[in-house]
Amino acid sequence: MPELPEVDTVRRTLEPFIVGRRIESVEINYGGIIKKPEPAEFIRLVEGRVIRVIKRRGKYLLIQLDAEYTLVIHLRMTGQLTICERNSALSKHTHLIFRFENGRELRFVDVRKFGMVYLIPIGAWHEAGGLARLGPEPLEDEFTLCSFCEIIKGKKGKLKAFLLDQTRIAGIGNIYADEIMFAAGLSPQRQIETLSSKETELLYENIRAKLNEGVEHQGTSIRDYVNGLGEKGGFQHRLKVYDRAGQPCARCGTSLLKATVCGRGTVYCPHCQH
Repeated sequence: MPELPEVDTVRRTLEPFIVGRRIESVEINYGGIIKKPEPAEFIRLVEGRVIRVIKRRGKYLLIQLDAEYTLVIHLRMTGQLTICERNSALSKHTHLIFRFENGRELRFVDVRKFGMVYLIPIGAWHEAGGLARLGPEPLEDEFTLCSFCEIIKGKKGKLKAFLLDQTRIAGIGNIYADEIMFAAGLSPQRQIETLSSKETELLYENIRAKLNEGVEHQGTSIRDYVNGLGEKGGFQHRLKVYDRAGQPCARCGTSLLKATVCGRGTVYCPHCQH
C-alpha cells in the first residue's frame, strides 16, 4: 500500500500537470471506486471544474476544485494515479479517467479495485472514510519531540501496532514501520509503555528520518507503486529489513526473521532490535 512518501511523491509529480487545468470530461469504467456521491452525480459535479490545488493528508490525496469541492483519493493496495497523453495505451484496470482540455488525462488504475474516491464539500472531511480521524503529520514542523512524547504518553500495546495506527500518526504503513523500528533498534513486539526517554527520542528521530528518506528517493516500488508519471521509486534499494526475511542483517549479519505482528508480516533483526 502506498504510504506517506509514495503518496507525497504522486502529489508532487502530478502538481505541475493538473493544477490550473479544467476537467473537460470524466469517464467511470468501474462505479465501485466512487464512494460518494453516486457516479452520475459525481460526473455532473466534476466536469467543467478547474483544479486549484493538490494536497496530501496521511495516505490520502486531496484535489481541490473551484466549485468548493474536494476530490479525496485513497490508493489503497494497488492504486495508481498517473498523468497520460490521451492517445496512450489504456490499461484494462483503468477505472476512472479525468480528461483535460490540453489532451492529457489523469487515470486511476487499480488491479484489485480497493481504491476509494470521494467528492465532498471542502472541509467535510468526516464524509471521506477515516480522513477526519487522522493523527498529526510526522513531517510537519509542529510534530516535535515534545508533541510526540504527548502522543505516546500513557499508551500501551505493541510498538508495531502504535506505528500503524493512523489516528496516532498519519501516513506510516508496513514498509516504513519496519524500517523505522530497525533504525531505532526496537523490536516490533516491544511494549511501548516500556520505552525509556532515550528510546522514545530515537523512535521520534527515525520516524522523521526514514519518512524523509523515502520522500527523497520518491517512494518504494516493490510491486505496484509508481509516481504520477508512471515511474518507479528508488527507496526499495535502501530497505534494511522490509521484504528481506532470511537475508543477513546489514548491521550484524544475523539472519533477519519474519513474524506476524498485529496481523501484519513483519521483518526484524533478533539481535539488533531489543
